[in-house]
Amino acid sequence: MTQRPQAVATVKIAEPGVRVTEWRFAPDAETGWHVHEFDYVVVPLLDGALLLEEPGGVARTVPMTMHAPYARPAGVEHNVVNASGHEYAFLEVEILR
Repeated sequence: MTQRPQAVATVKIAEPGVRVTEWRFAPDAETGWHVHEFDYVVVPLLDGALLLEEPGGVARTVPMTMHAPYARPAGVEHNVVNASGHEYAFLEVEILR
């Protein structure tokens, strides 16, 4: 199994109620498996596609549209992989409560 490159996370804002992290992905880069501790919003910075690997061997590719945000609840577990074929980035806004 080939190891994927790792996505780069840069915290842009860290306040008591919110954390904003910019995620940058080389082609085929991944976040690594993780569980979201807080509700969060993702704001795509580019058009592209992400492969979401989920528990139980489920994997799905989802299109991402620049500046079209979506929200997810705390407890989501997954590995996020850049399936765009080019560099990709999004902002993750966590609601810290």
